[in-house]
Amino acid sequence: MKKVNANVEDIVAFLEGIKIPADEIALRQLAEQILITEITIGYLTISNALQWRLQYNRIVNLTEQIEGIHKIVNYNKPQ
Repeated sequence: MKKVNANVEDIVAFLEGIKIPADEIALRQLAEQILITEITIGYLTISNALQWRLQYNRIVNLTEQIEGIHKIVNYNKPQ
């Protein structure tokens, strides 16, 4: 969207369309941040309830080093 000169309202509408769980003020702040931040391709998951655990579990269980992912959780599986 940034490549085609989207504005804050365009990005807010997109975020609402993909059901980001936030109010209008938070979505506007997020859209403004998106416009001023250089975004690189990476892993981002935003999900609710049970999906949250499934999505983040993929990141926690990564075994290879991926540029841009900084592991801040060290999970030790029970033996």
